[in-house]
Amino acid sequence: MVRAYGYPGRVTFPVVGMVGGGQLARMTHEAGIPLGIKFKLLSDTPQDSAAQVVSEVVIGDYRDLATLRAFARGCDVITFDHEHVPTEHLRALEADGIAVRPGPDALVHAHDKGVMRAKLTEIGAPCPRHRIVSDPADVTAFAEEGDGYPVILKTVRGGYDGKGVWFVRSEQDAHDPFRAGVPVLAEEKVDFVRELAANIVRSPHGQAVAYPVVESQQVDGVCDTVIAPAPDLSSELSGEAQRLAIRIAVELNVVGHLAVELFETRDVDGNPGILVNELAMRPHNSGHWTQDGAITSQFANHVRAVLDLPLGDPRPRSRWTVMCNVLGGDYPDMYKPYLHVMARDPQAKIHMYGKDVKPGRKIGHVNTYGDDLDDVLERARHAAGYLRGTITE
Repeated sequence: MVRAYGYPGRVTFPVVGMVGGGQLARMTHEAGIPLGIKFKLLSDTPQDSAAQVVSEVVIGDYRDLATLRAFARGCDVITFDHEHVPTEHLRALEADGIAVRPGPDALVHAHDKGVMRAKLTEIGAPCPRHRIVSDPADVTAFAEEGDGYPVILKTVRGGYDGKGVWFVRSEQDAHDPFRAGVPVLAEEKVDFVRELAANIVRSPHGQAVAYPVVESQQVDGVCDTVIAPAPDLSSELSGEAQRLAIRIAVELNVVGHLAVELFETRDVDGNPGILVNELAMRPHNSGHWTQDGAITSQFANHVRAVLDLPLGDPRPRSRWTVMCNVLGGDYPDMYKPYLHVMARDPQAKIHMYGKDVKPGRKIGHVNTYGDDLDDVLERARHAAGYLRGTITE
């Protein structure tokens, strides 16, 4: 049943309930505005990125079931800007008759890396060698089962942007991950060529669209630059990555946006391959380029998908699009640099999140596009650097 919340007369546009008040919720809300979609937000604080722009905001704890149930009243569908809502709470909402997209059976694979690895292995998706480890001595046993140290350790829940991930060179280095009190996943250190991401969107009735596979460049564990499409990626490997992402979405019954973060690899004979690194069942940093570089953005297609509307065209508008994150630095005035950035490059698209500036924090991003990759890259990096304050001329 579609309700008429927030509209006069007999207008009956649906209400999307978004759990989480970060920048992903902010940009998803923006994508729903042209469609007349009403958004309701469950946010931690009134200062959160999306809470600054959504008209109907509930301040509360997503970990509290009573709060979630009260929030869900009046919503036609619930979706998320993070994967941290307890799975049992989502099952309770479904039992109450609330449409939850993606649902708990899918979202648990993004919530828990151990569950994700087990399921991906079950369906035959290519993954790094891995297993759950119990203590530092078990980490050493895992390392010795392969090529030895170093190995990667991850807490199975709660990590993002390099948090909850450790590069471990010895048993002595392996103590910190176990102090979090949650299971720890050990993975082999992959000797990869570069990181890729395959972004797809799937609707409840099974329609799916795939965006071009992108290259994602990291600095200190945080996404810095995304290039769309990934340069010099063969059509065969690109197609394999897109098909893999769609198969994962189908097998896990994902509804909405799915980002499959990948390692591009080479075997001993130099043949290319891919391994699944992470999954995200929400709009994702590797898809921010689509706001200005695709016919239909990841945010607009996520809105369409959770409402079971026909999906939009994912094709790129330009030969190249580059997204550069704007990270917080030592210069808190984000507005003052607009004069230089906009005058230097009238085509650059600035997207700021309304966040307080803190060193290393994602506070916005810049998209540029065009036919010459070197030019597009330089423009995006200059704009992001000037906004951050690391470039001053």
